[in-house]
Amino acid sequence: MKIETVLAHPSDWLRGDGPHHQIVISSRVRFARNLRTRAFPGWAKKAERSQILEEIKPRVDELPEMQDAFSEYMQELTALDKQVLVERHLISREQAAKNAGSAVVINRKQTLSIMINEEDHLRMQALRSGLQLKNVFKLLDKVDSALEQKLDFAFHPRLGYLTACPTNVGTGMRASAMVHLPALVLSEQINQIIQAVNKIGLAVRGLYGEGTEAMGNLFQVSNQTTLGEKEDEIITRLNQVIEKLIEHEQNARQLLLQKRLGTLLDQIGRAFGILTHAHSMTSKEALNLLSFMKLGVDLGFFPDDHRPVIDELFMETQPAHLQKSSQQKLQVEERDALRAGIIREKLKTFPEPDIGPNPEPEDGGSEKPDDE
Repeated sequence: MKIETVLAHPSDWLRGDGPHHQIVISSRVRFARNLRTRAFPGWAKKAERSQILEEIKPRVDELPEMQDAFSEYMQELTALDKQVLVERHLISREQAAKNAGSAVVINRKQTLSIMINEEDHLRMQALRSGLQLKNVFKLLDKVDSALEQKLDFAFHPRLGYLTACPTNVGTGMRASAMVHLPALVLSEQINQIIQAVNKIGLAVRGLYGEGTEAMGNLFQVSNQTTLGEKEDEIITRLNQVIEKLIEHEQNARQLLLQKRLGTLLDQIGRAFGILTHAHSMTSKEALNLLSFMKLGVDLGFFPDDHRPVIDELFMETQPAHLQKSSQQKLQVEERDALRAGIIREKLKTFPEPDIGPNPEPEDGGSEKPDDE
């Protein structure tokens, strides 16, 4: 499979049809593995990294799950292709910086991705739409077991799997869910929620993981501990926390409908108006406005059959996707203009929000002039 085929088709995990898909965008599980007798990638010489790559890649390519997969050496990909894969969460930003001695293999559905010689010899990840952590773990565990029969992984009887970063030692597993929490943000409860999640040993990060901003009201919630816990314990605990987050977000949405309807409708109406009329728009602004359009669909202000349009725009308006679709190098201003144009065209047949009768002012009294 060629890179053009990958880029021409949306990832299956973006279809928005999994359990609790209105709030949980995706579930992901990642394993870090290393060969027992080889230096970790950060310590290996160039020649050894190439030897490691040629030892691992054929074993990955022959997996049944990787039939007709996209399999490529990193030096064969352009910087733009790499960035598109980062935007689709199929490779890490660290892997995108790699060249000779590294590779990536991605299945046709773009739900299974294996990076070779990133921080570890193997970084394997599986993705699915909605809250499906247990199913995702089963898929990746099957792949991991198949590779372990052919490759000698570095494993300590007391510590578990050995990894380049000490925080991954043990199971070598990171499980995460990407959640859409606009109501908790709008009701100013999000910081309290994040602090509570951090206290129980989980991490809350932005759209592209550690060190990134939570644009579009999207957050990644993941385990921090990999040592001393079993995989199923980590998955179960994370699943319980995500279910609680879903409950908090649903409650926040109901409170907005009941007590702050004017504010809610203003956010959704402004998002619709700007997105359908703007002629220049940054990536951050687009994501934040699309977030409220998505919330509007969830709450019934837009027809549910228009949901796929919003979901597609979340990805298509990202910088690398825009440049790839235009087939030319764009300056920032050109990119912002193209983004706005694509959004206007996609939303051309989108109905105005069905807000019903005008809501009463939120304080129950008459509205005051701005200068009072």
